[in-house]
Order: sequence, then structure tokens, then C-alpha cells
Amino acid sequence: MKVVLSPGELTGTVNAPPSKSCMHRALICAAASDRETVIKCQSFSKDTEATMDCLRALGADFKIDGEYVTVYPINKNIDSECVLDCNESGSTLRFMIPFAAALGRKCTFVGAERLGKRPLEPLLDALREHGITAEHGVDSFLPLKISGKLTGGEFTLPGDISSQFFTGLLFALGIVGGGKIKGVGKIESAPYIDITADIQRQFGIEVVCEENGYSVKPGQYISPGEFTVEGDWSNGAFWLVAGAVGGNIRCLNLREDTLQGDSKIFDILKLMGADIKRCPGGVEIRKSELHAVEIDCSDIPDIVPILCVAATAAKGSTVFKNIQRLRAKESDRVQTTADMLCALGGKITFDENNITVTGTMLTGGCTDSANDHRIAMSSAVASIVSSGDVKINGAEAVAKSYPDFFEKFTMLGGKVR
Repeated sequence: MKVVLSPGELTGTVNAPPSKSCMHRALICAAASDRETVIKCQSFSKDTEATMDCLRALGADFKIDGEYVTVYPINKNIDSECVLDCNESGSTLRFMIPFAAALGRKCTFVGAERLGKRPLEPLLDALREHGITAEHGVDSFLPLKISGKLTGGEFTLPGDISSQFFTGLLFALGIVGGGKIKGVGKIESAPYIDITADIQRQFGIEVVCEENGYSVKPGQYISPGEFTVEGDWSNGAFWLVAGAVGGNIRCLNLREDTLQGDSKIFDILKLMGADIKRCPGGVEIRKSELHAVEIDCSDIPDIVPILCVAATAAKGSTVFKNIQRLRAKESDRVQTTADMLCALGGKITFDENNITVTGTMLTGGCTDSANDHRIAMSSAVASIVSSGDVKINGAEAVAKSYPDFFEKFTMLGGKVR
């Protein structure tokens, strides 16, 4: 699908969509629980639907009634072989492999081509050391076949590849009677693991954060009865940048006391000179004169593309440091972010560790989403600071996390066709 956006400011109030990260985790904990759980979630994305499909294949069931999802737990007596289709969701794949292994299920994991290229070996090595057989091809991790039943104990994982490895094992340890995970080196994107631990605690699993690692106490998943998914700072970031570079936006459904690491967008934009403040239930932001800063991206890789758009409207050269992990996302986000901004007349350079964006007026042009939702949405926001139209090929990629993004964009006064 091709979308064309004309330059223009955005004004008004918008609710941030539900947190995809929280929804994944709540679904998995609910599926492992002792009884049904009602989860309140205002909307769904392709990624969270993939997690639901995999849990359904393992024996869970779901009843959807508007914004409420009743999760009926997995029947743990089922032991038949199953196929789990993770579609394009890296979270789903990395969470469900240890989870299915803890259940002792013989499974085949399938998914999109790009998903099979994303790093997985350290997680599989850790599982193999604890009773799991994992088989895959030479050029891709998918299809992946696992068998055996995971045992507890102590696991070791590198800290600099994916926090999703840690989350997947935390889910599994809640089933197999506890254990420990030790990180080698600095654990990056640790706030995502904190979200996991917090939601597990709400479902009766005690997780303790230790020095460069985590431990899970023996226990079982116990449903809290109801669970509400909070708003998503990662996707709310697009509206906050839109307000900072050209508009007057109030973005609601964003908790100030959140554990989401991407809530750092507030402090980063403030540091860049944005007129931004808290308001009841969210954040208000107005068009501002921005200036360049240096940003450590090790814990916030998902908001780098949209921050690069903000940097085009800032005076000077903004440096994004520690960007290595952007290369193993839905696309190589270092390259695709550079391609996007260059196609629109931006000034961007990068090396192995850094991205540098120099502020300049964008001219507009034609971009390609590379089937990456964050590149598509960043391209849309870039139209606000462009002198000409922005055309986005593959705009349907937004469905991965924010299916009604362009509807909201239009609601705020955006010119979309």
C-alpha cells in the first residue's frame, strides 16, 4: 500500500495505543495461570495476535468482547505436537520458545523470512544445556523444531544481544520451579526485562533482580482476575515528536510511573529544547526550536528512527551513540533510517557505533518502509517538516504495532491519501 502525505502541522488530542510489550507479557502469564484472566486492551496489533495464535496452538483459548479479552489457560495435559506461527514478531518467537520448552511440548516454529535471520543462537544454546533439543537450517533459524522438557537451574546469556532472551527464560522459569539467569556483560534494554518481572509478580511469580541477573522463586502463575494494559510510550513517541517539530498535541494514556524504557522520550525532547510538560493522564507538547544533543541509545533502540526525524528539525548535529542493536530489528534500522532520511533530503551519516543527523529542512520524496512499522510511521511524521509531499511504499507495515496510525494522523489534521 502506498500512502501520500502533504506537509502540515498536527493539532489535537490523541490516546497512545496499548503497550504491545505489556500485552505480550500479560497474555503469556494469563495462559500459564490457574484460572481465566480478563485483560483490558483497547486495540490489538499483528504482533500480539501472533502471540495469541501461538498460545492457542499450545492449548489456551480466548474470548474477545470489544476491548476485553478473556484468556482461558493452557490445558497442560495436552502433549500433542504443534506448529507455532510467529508471523513477523521477534517478541513472540523469543518468548514462546522457552515457554513451550518449559511445557515439554514438541513444537515447530515458523514465521516471516526476516524473522528467521534475527539472532537466536545464544538462547538456543542455553536451552540445549537444560534438556532441550533444537534443530534448524543453516541459513535461517526457521523453521525451528524443539523437543524435550526444560529443566531449571542456572542459565547464562550475553547481555548485549536481546533482552527478549531474558524475558523468555523468566516466563519458562515460572513454570519449571524457578532458577537463575546470569547476564554476561551489560544487559541492554533492561527496562523491558523489568516490565516482564513486574507483570509476572502480578501473576504470582516472584522475580528478584540481582547483580547482572535475575532469579525466579519456586511458585506458580496465579491469575489476578483482571489486568489492564497501559499505554505505549514507544508508539506515543511518534505523536510527541510530531508536536515538537510542528504542532500542538496532547497525548494521553501515558503513565508517568511506567517501567517502559521508551518513556525517556520525554526527557530527551525536553533536553532538545521542546516545550513539553506533563498533563493529567499524559503529555502536552508544542512546536519548539530544537537543538542538537548526544543520546545513548543502548536502552531505547525502538525510538531511534523517530528521534532521527526530530534531529532533522534541530539546530546542529545530533549524535546517537550505541546503535549496534538497531541492525537486528524488523529491518536493519541503521540502514533503513538512513535511507528514509536521505530519500527525503536529510543529512545523516553512520558508522558501527553512531548515527549523526544534521538539522536541515526536508524536501519530501519517496520512502520505503522495508516492511518495518517504525520506519513507516517515522516517514509519516517527517512529512510535517518537509517542503513537499512524502510518499511511503509499504505503509501497511504499521499494522504490526499500530493498525489505526494513519486514522489518528488524519484525525489530528494530517493530510493523507
